[in-house]
Amino acid sequence: MSDAYDASWVQLDREKLHCLAHPMRSRLLAALRTDGPSTSAKLARRLGTNTGASSYHLRELADVGLVHEVQDMGTARERWWAPSHHMTSFSEADFADDPDDRAAVDWLMTHHLRATTRWREEWLAARHTWTEEWVRASNTSDHLLELTPAQLASLNADLEAVIERYRTEGPAEEGDVQQVLVLVDGFPAREVSL
Repeated sequence: MSDAYDASWVQLDREKLHCLAHPMRSRLLAALRTDGPSTSAKLARRLGTNTGASSYHLRELADVGLVHEVQDMGTARERWWAPSHHMTSFSEADFADDPDDRAAVDWLMTHHLRATTRWREEWLAARHTWTEEWVRASNTSDHLLELTPAQLASLNADLEAVIERYRTEGPAEEGDVQQVLVLVDGFPAREVSL
């Protein structure tokens, strides 16, 4: 990617949360994080929308600091955009007091659930098209642990730290380098439905 992130992640505040709780803006940010810097026209083609809509929503994302214009790319008529962070994070507990905030959180969490379910289904459908080396390296697992809230928070922080280490180090060797989608969920369950 030709444009560096300003920071590795950002904690969503109310303004960023409400901006991101929108289908087009969430998809634009995801496309920029996945594919790298782009123009509104290229993003419109990628997402099957129009340039005017993608331009408008990119400016909305920029207004709250989730994306930024890449100064050394493009021309006066062609603006390039990049994500300002590789990851956004928030705690639902920070937004529990306001119904509008809770609605934005619910939308984002439902959007994320649908996306991760779709990604897992796409992997299952396509796994036979990958080399044996990639299939053996992949993993889908679940673990049922008994933890306190403090232990769960620590576990999640440890997992994020490991992922961040691999993200910043990049590929360790030459060879078959591919994007790897890592999905991590950690939450309490009173009963595991079967």
